[in-house]
Amino acid sequence: MVLIALMFWGVKGTGVRNTTPTFDVGIVSASDNVEGNAKSKVVIVEYSDFQCPACRTYYMIMKELMVQYEDRVAFVYRHFPLIEIHPNADIAARAAQAAGKQGKFWEMHNLLFEKQDEWASSKDPQTLFESYATLLGISIPQFKTDISSKEVSDFVKSQRANAISLKLQGTPSFFINGKQIQNPASVDAFKTIIENALKNK
Repeated sequence: MVLIALMFWGVKGTGVRNTTPTFDVGIVSASDNVEGNAKSKVVIVEYSDFQCPACRTYYMIMKELMVQYEDRVAFVYRHFPLIEIHPNADIAARAAQAAGKQGKFWEMHNLLFEKQDEWASSKDPQTLFESYATLLGISIPQFKTDISSKEVSDFVKSQRANAISLKLQGTPSFFINGKQIQNPASVDAFKTIIENALKNK
């Protein structure tokens, strides 16, 4: 059993204009990035930051859980870029959304975490993200348009505003059926929580 160091990054400020959150922490929204069974009565929502080292650690746990529970649980990823301490987090979130407009959100999600060391301190992360888009076989001109679009930028801002409205203090933050949980310290601990949620439904 692999134990996880529970790293949790504080948020020093919002830097977000007043945006009315459009996401319910316990319900899968039509605009959500969701993996698994979107109609499941068990919904795991993760508020995450692609540049956060702790989120990369939990990415490996979530990847395993998605494989095991894909037909029984809805896994939702929501953006909470900690822009005060992670300067490339916002553009990374936009890169994932831009890829998502071509049906490749989760593929880009995976690459961003797996290649975090490569782009996190880069002065030109977009060039790297374009290379990832090339690996995924999506249209680069369209990707370039979308990553800089107001639509994608506003979507990331709206999910960040949603996280702030929930008074979240860092990433990753997890909710199961609308209730925030303490970050499990291992894959097995997370499985226990999921199994209990499934039994109660």
